[in-house]
Amino acid sequence: MKSIIWLGVVIVFLGVLGMAIPVFTTSQTRDVASLGDVKVQSTEQSTHVVPLALSASGIVLGLVLIGVGLYTRRGVLA
Repeated sequence: MKSIIWLGVVIVFLGVLGMAIPVFTTSQTRDVASLGDVKVQSTEQSTHVVPLALSASGIVLGLVLIGVGLYTRRGVLA
């Protein structure tokens, strides 16, 4: 398969994943203070939201790339 088709498949997959899981949380541990061998650490959690429009446009863009890849594969444009 052409690389444009694979790129389209990956973008469609990411768009579907964004619609299936629109909110996710990440955590990050930081050193707050250090005194000799003693370290004080803090864990912060951040919530991230994937906009619905971004997921939908990813799906549409991926489908367009797959269509273009299949169209050129048949020799119509090449």
